[in-house]
Amino acid sequence: MPLSAHAAPFAQLALANITREYPNFPAHLITSADEHLAPRSLHPAFYGAYDWHSSVHMHWLLVRLLRRHGGTPALPDAAAAVAVLDRHLTPDNLATEAAYLRDRPSFERPYGWAWLLALAAECRAHGGPEGERWAGALRPAVDAVDRLLADWLPKATYPVRHGNHPNSAFALGLALDSGELSAGTERAVRERLLSWFADDHDAPAHWEPSGQDFLSPALTEADAMRRVLAPERLARWLDRFLPGLAAGGAPCALLEVPVVSDHADPQIGHLLGLTLSRAAALRSLADALPDGPVRTRLDEAAGAHLAAGLPAVERGDFTTDHWLATFAALALDPLAPVGARP
Repeated sequence: MPLSAHAAPFAQLALANITREYPNFPAHLITSADEHLAPRSLHPAFYGAYDWHSSVHMHWLLVRLLRRHGGTPALPDAAAAVAVLDRHLTPDNLATEAAYLRDRPSFERPYGWAWLLALAAECRAHGGPEGERWAGALRPAVDAVDRLLADWLPKATYPVRHGNHPNSAFALGLALDSGELSAGTERAVRERLLSWFADDHDAPAHWEPSGQDFLSPALTEADAMRRVLAPERLARWLDRFLPGLAAGGAPCALLEVPVVSDHADPQIGHLLGLTLSRAAALRSLADALPDGPVRTRLDEAAGAHLAAGLPAVERGDFTTDHWLATFAALALDPLAPVGARP
């Protein structure tokens, strides 16, 4: 099923949410009674969509839809999307966002950082006057993230492996795909992924999922290693990391669609995102492997997860509306590296 079939409703979701200031869940440490705490004051570009990282990746979704379908009947809201992006992604707004990031080195580390890089990459790939304008405005924030990553990675002795926002593998894989990192920081990311994960084996896949995961710890790790290992080496690494995949019809928890008992519960509802993030990772891994039974199993599981998660995206429930369409887009149209920045 192509992303074009969902372009119009996904764009409407993104537009509604990135311009919606409340309800809002700011991850802001208050240090003074004199601080201005309104979301628009703290984050003039990314004040909507409930929290900062969701706002960033819903902006990414809007730019991606414009890039893929902006000149087609599939996206009737293209002019409205450009107008909102022009209001949000201005040099002044992004200078404030960049200063906020520099002043708070652990804010949104590393998930929000990675999505900001992905947004900048999508603007650059969009091209034309609009994309160049947005990418140029984002440059100070991108440079701030690059510096923050470079400072953090030497201290990150151990990865965060659980299936929520601090997950290290998902963010660093997304950062590599962006092509927005400086050469030195990109090299450090690749080296850190290898130092964390190259020797991993026998992942406890039967422990998954946890009760509020929206990422699979095992699959995000495998998908990150896809970015840094040649295909032949990746296949060997995956055989050691998830030996159950090659065991014919043996059950594998990672391939089974999660049960979501309450779609409206903000934490249990994370499992809806898990179905879609798994679908994206499974498909990307399958595409990186040679033809054979493992690739077939991954492809089949990706389809089952996508079919289960996609109907939940357009429910009219803010608990999912503010973020889930992004992961649906990843599953329908997996990310590919967009090339190093000029």
